[in-house]
Amino acid sequence: MTLPHGHINERSSRQSHDQTAFVRASKWAPVNAAAIGAHLFGGGGLLAVNAHRVATQQGVAASTTAKTVVTAAALAATAWARVLGKKVELASSTDPDDAEKAHKHPVDVDKARRQLAAAQWAVPALTGCLVVLNALHGEQQRPSEQVPGMWERARSVAHLMTDAASCGDRL
Repeated sequence: MTLPHGHINERSSRQSHDQTAFVRASKWAPVNAAAIGAHLFGGGGLLAVNAHRVATQQGVAASTTAKTVVTAAALAATAWARVLGKKVELASSTDPDDAEKAHKHPVDVDKARRQLAAAQWAVPALTGCLVVLNALHGEQQRPSEQVPGMWERARSVAHLMTDAASCGDRL
């Protein structure tokens, strides 16, 4: 069965678009990797400096945990987008070596493109969540929030300790 010329041109155009997009994305990969490394290094340093606040100020541990989970999800979405992008790139390449690799590891290109589109939306959405959590952390660092937050945390821990002590007295 012969396909209409429009379909061939559409497929050729789609492959050309894929190749152009992935060439551009590949050029940005080192910058992306450096940004991820800087984010993780800086986040680790901030956590080390603010460990006392995480342990003592009410609400900081929960928001730090949420930020860690969202960061991990954003990194996973970024990695998944890169893997999917590489699959689509190999499948749409005109290079014989890439075609051989794609033949050895067949990919449903349409499915990979749909997943890639979802992953590419997930990354900025998760990054937006991180911006919100960073704003929350900024508010929690205000001196007017630190003392009451630490006081509330101390009261809740003291309450738990007295409850535990009273349970021990009953035994």
